Amino acid sequence: VQLQASGGGLVQAGGSLRLSCADSGRTFSVYPMGWFRQAPGKEREFVSAISWDGIRTLYADSVKGRFTIARDNAKNTISLQMNSLKPDDTAVYYCAARTGFSPPDSDANSYYYWGQGTQVTVSS
Repeated sequence: VQLQASGGGLVQAGGSLRLSCADSGRTFSVYPMGWFRQAPGKEREFVSAISWDGIRTLYADSVKGRFTIARDNAKNTISLQMNSLKPDDTAVYYCAARTGFSPPDSDANSYYYWGQGTQVTVSS
């Protein structure tokens, strides 16, 4: 599993960004996937997760109703559509994968594979 996150950038408050995470491996479709973020001086925090089949999703309370996670197993990608962005959303965003067929989870310690991160900056 090799995860590559992209799509970060600078956006004004209220704007939108769409993050993507691609996997070059052959077993992507069996991995539950998650997005996490880490702001400067803060702990890494859970953002969203999706089951291997895309049926179940989890969201942090802080992003519910604003962010949407999705996956396309045919393309080995997941996405995070982020709307109504706030300055507090500023962070480096990481995608991660759990082991095969396990449920989605908000605990970062349960994720085995991590991408390199993409910076999201929301200006006020």
